[in-house]
Amino acid sequence: MGLEGAQNSPLQILDERLHADPSRVVLRPFHLGWQASNAPGGRALKLLHDVAALSEEDVVAEYDRVRGDFVARHWQTEKMFDDRFEEVEATADIDCSGFSRTRKRLIGAFFCHEYTYAAAALMNPSIVPHPDQSGISGGSCRFVMSLRAVGEGHISSVAFREGIANPDGSFSLWPQGTLATSVDLDDASLHDSDAGVIVHRHPDSSLSNTVIFPITEQQRGGLEDLRLVRFDHGDEDYEWIGTYTAYSGQSIRSELMRTVDFKRFLLEPIVGKAGRNKGMALFPKKIGGKYMMVGRQDGKNLFLLKSDRLDRWNSDGVLLMEPKYPWEFIQIGNCGSPILTDAGWLLFTHGVGAMRKYSLGCALLDRDNPAKVIGRTAEPVLTAVDADRSGYVPNVVYTCGAMRVGDRLLVPYGISDSAVGFATVEIQALLDLMV
Repeated sequence: MGLEGAQNSPLQILDERLHADPSRVVLRPFHLGWQASNAPGGRALKLLHDVAALSEEDVVAEYDRVRGDFVARHWQTEKMFDDRFEEVEATADIDCSGFSRTRKRLIGAFFCHEYTYAAAALMNPSIVPHPDQSGISGGSCRFVMSLRAVGEGHISSVAFREGIANPDGSFSLWPQGTLATSVDLDDASLHDSDAGVIVHRHPDSSLSNTVIFPITEQQRGGLEDLRLVRFDHGDEDYEWIGTYTAYSGQSIRSELMRTVDFKRFLLEPIVGKAGRNKGMALFPKKIGGKYMMVGRQDGKNLFLLKSDRLDRWNSDGVLLMEPKYPWEFIQIGNCGSPILTDAGWLLFTHGVGAMRKYSLGCALLDRDNPAKVIGRTAEPVLTAVDADRSGYVPNVVYTCGAMRVGDRLLVPYGISDSAVGFATVEIQALLDLMV
């Protein structure tokens, strides 16, 4: 796989590629409430009465067909049917006390559906050290990678992969199982909440087989472009924090995903006027007693933001970088959280040039005063060429975060909003490009 201007770019493109996969399905609730006005008494209630009217013989026959089609394709399928029946029963005006277990599960099945969460695209990854580094040696690092998975209806969710990165630039991904699961709300009553919600993954499901779907009304159009960072609260008291865009279908809002173990996650809005914008990336520790982020607050330029609280960002910040070179004349933005090096904070950027072509660049910020730009690359370090130009949105390369492993970086990146590729590069080689 080639690079435009490869003789000037130190990035080594690796062979691994991740692609959309329509065989990856999860079992999800199927809601009919939005269509209630189109059917007398509501479609959901009518459906419940229809199943209630079936003979027990027909119930058994129909449920046998459901079991044959779907039970082996999902994890704890019948438990999901049980849970969905209980949710439906709680809002129904029909007495279900005399229903057999089979009838209850059949009702639950009618209120579930399969969803292909990554049928359209996998893209825009970020990568961080895994909370569990036990058994790792030789300078290698176990990692968690987040991915933007796009499925039916172009709804974006958050998927994960785990693996091990090595100091020579190589890496390996842990295999995925055949069954994927969605996280569950700790409190199911909060699905319409405008505040923070807590979700958890099933204890018997691996992180690589876990998907975080939109939950709240603000998120219902998708969870987009999670930028993960391992945040050090001090003395290696780590919390994994991601900024992402919650899209309602009409409006956007920046939100935070917070976890200490990737088993339970807090999803909460960023309060304040800075949160109305996309593409915010958090520094991995406080600087000068302040939380700091890099974000594009005006649609074109990069700004440095400061706050006393992780969840409240009131200021528009100070101007950090403007487009300078032709490949970024339309706009620039960050490509994930800054990475600390001996020379300063290394920040991957993206630039948009002629024909709306996206390219990756780098900048170096002062480690004590990140508002000071020490240098930046005059030419892209990665840009789409050849086969990588084709996809749902052509001519795009994009990352939501790289990870340091020794003296090198592992850089996963989105390819034309359709697939994910990987590159590796020596940190010093990037620094040598700065002007």
